[in-house]
Amino acid sequence: MSARSETFRGAPGTSEAFGGDLDLDGDTLREECGVFGIYGHPDAAAIVALGLHALQHRGQEAAGIVSFDGRVFHSERRMGLVGDSFSDLATIERLKGETSIGHVRYSTTGETILRNVQPLFAELETGGLAVAHNGNLTNGLLLRRQLVRDGAICQSTSDTEAILHLVARSRHVRIVDRVMDALRQIEGAYALVMMTNKKLIGARDPLGIRPLVLGELDGRYILASETCALDIIGARFVRDVDNGEMVVISDEGIESIRFARALPLRPCIFEYIYFARPDSVVNGKNVYSVRKNIGVELAKESSADADIVIPVPDSGVPAALGYAQQTGLPYELGIIRNHYVGRTFIQPTQSVRELGVRMKHSANRAAVEGKRIVLVDDSLVRGTTSVKIVRMMREAGAREVHFRIASPPITHPDFYGIDTPEKEKLLAATHDLESMRQYIGADSLAFLSIEGLYRAMGEEGRDAARPQYTDHCFTGDYPTALTDLAVASPRQMAILAEAD
Repeated sequence: MSARSETFRGAPGTSEAFGGDLDLDGDTLREECGVFGIYGHPDAAAIVALGLHALQHRGQEAAGIVSFDGRVFHSERRMGLVGDSFSDLATIERLKGETSIGHVRYSTTGETILRNVQPLFAELETGGLAVAHNGNLTNGLLLRRQLVRDGAICQSTSDTEAILHLVARSRHVRIVDRVMDALRQIEGAYALVMMTNKKLIGARDPLGIRPLVLGELDGRYILASETCALDIIGARFVRDVDNGEMVVISDEGIESIRFARALPLRPCIFEYIYFARPDSVVNGKNVYSVRKNIGVELAKESSADADIVIPVPDSGVPAALGYAQQTGLPYELGIIRNHYVGRTFIQPTQSVRELGVRMKHSANRAAVEGKRIVLVDDSLVRGTTSVKIVRMMREAGAREVHFRIASPPITHPDFYGIDTPEKEKLLAATHDLESMRQYIGADSLAFLSIEGLYRAMGEEGRDAARPQYTDHCFTGDYPTALTDLAVASPRQMAILAEAD
């Protein structure tokens, strides 16, 4: 396994319709990233490792932890899962100190290589600075080009590195003012956790697109992407970090600074549909309850004459429960998921590749055979996995397969930290409902409406003038400037290939 251990001394498909092979791993919305930090705890690194375990669903490609022992910063950055790298005592013991931050990664900008694994670290005039970032900067490429033109040397292809450079180049004296200076120059979606030799700093973008919460354990403050990371260590949830707020934690206590003008909160609605763990509370709403409500609304809008309701595991489970309860249909586990399979193995031939979905999902014939079934999934991206699952159900003896999607059609790509395909590879952007139904091979197909989604969120409906959530994947209504689109595709960040 690739690894990097460092000590920093010194100053403080797809089907044929898309013209390619079946891409099972590409037919999903990739989780973003997760961040976690704690200040002033004697078991800081161990607690961060536990927090990252709870946030593993937000990124499975790499993980990293940086700690500070009062004199030296220590860093461990690894490819792979948290449990593969941060479960042994020797690794944790190398991460000395009472302040630590960590990151789990799925790359949306920059390649999946070790030099992009966070937290990123730099020695500045004011001392060391480590940064962990969830989200995407929509002007990151432009900033990078300007920084390089001015003489900056970039060591990664991640947009997060631009933040380090902006802090370093600020003419302010105090590190807090330097960070605020940098935050006022970046655009897009972000939740940041930073660590200096004296402070733990958290910041959330002006619209609150990406989540960040404040917790407390044994009198020490914690910053984390989700409340589930607080629960795993027995910490108390204090509050959400506000949109446009910077939280500064030090020996003096906690200070709240607003670095951006107050805007209406507009969090990413996909946190509730797919990304956040069901037991998390995001912006005051329990994710599991929202997903069940989504299933209820879906059933009200698109019931089917069927015998049983089957979830596509795991993210379709709460919505399927809501759907079943609303319709009165029995809820059955007609698909069994193998939780011990990561990315589909590299198979040598197309015929073998097409079997890859069975490594993750298997039909429960006893529940399916002879039945008219309603399949409930959280979203439909390219549709390639849906094709295989429908076929699997028919091969298991299902008489009819009615597919229900617990979100509206995804018609636009994301630029805020969700790795969606380009628009031309999104099935709903290139097909009407009937052609999508024919493509996946279902007897019927229906999506939740955008109004139904907002009702499930507890709203009367979507306010078109001032939308309550960031929902651009469904509506094309992007809440921030997309500056980098005028420069180049944000996916074209990598300029150096590297083998680890």
